[in-house]
Amino acid sequence: MSLETAVFWAGSLAEGALVALLIYRHAWRSLPFFFVYNLECLTTGVLYFFVQRSWSQQASFETYFYQNILDGILQFCVLVELTWAIFRPYRKTLPPATAFLLGILVAIAGMAIWPFAEAPAFAHFPHQWQLMGRLLQTDSILRVLFFLALAGCSHLLSIGWKDRELQVATGLGFYSLVSLAVTMAHSHQVAGTQFRILEQVTAATYLCSLIYWDFCFAQREAARREFSPQMQSVLLAVAGAARSMRVGLSEADSHRRKEKRQ
Repeated sequence: MSLETAVFWAGSLAEGALVALLIYRHAWRSLPFFFVYNLECLTTGVLYFFVQRSWSQQASFETYFYQNILDGILQFCVLVELTWAIFRPYRKTLPPATAFLLGILVAIAGMAIWPFAEAPAFAHFPHQWQLMGRLLQTDSILRVLFFLALAGCSHLLSIGWKDRELQVATGLGFYSLVSLAVTMAHSHQVAGTQFRILEQVTAATYLCSLIYWDFCFAQREAARREFSPQMQSVLLAVAGAARSMRVGLSEADSHRRKEKRQ
């Protein structure tokens, strides 16, 4: 068995264990997109493994293409989900549209990164592959920035390394950082032995993230602490402003209706 095959099957085993732990710990209820993302990685990874060895090169490329597009979409959903999960202690005081607003903010951050997310490793591929490479780079940079922002604001958010949100973000950030480094290294290479070695390094890094998640989700979830006083003040101010805006819009709508009746 080659090293590449061994890393793949070890990753599939760790992925399967993580899916089982997410079900056992009922974490899929609070992190449904993270659960779906790992389930998708497990199933499509096994599918691609057999397609790569049994079907044509074109079929392998197409499977890889659509797998990565789906991964990118789910990873974006995971980031929005983690952001919303952080505010779990104060969800009742926040307006219902907050989750949608957080999704828009993450999307805006992704759009800001997009023009700078070049993928030299895909430079000689067709146009659709270059788009996919740029999407993967954007996702990687966004995940790294998300982890750095989460770690930097951990005091205000009153979260630590035992909190699920930071654990998930740490695994994604570590894997994304290595992926970015590998992509930059690819820009100075051509396809060959060194290219495949770096791809194996990326796969091994994701395996390390999976093992880390397995260890974290094997433990009981730590009780969430209240936000710091500074963060509580910010959230209460945002909630108050949102309520005032909603009341103002309702009154304006009622006033317009009365004028129409008259």
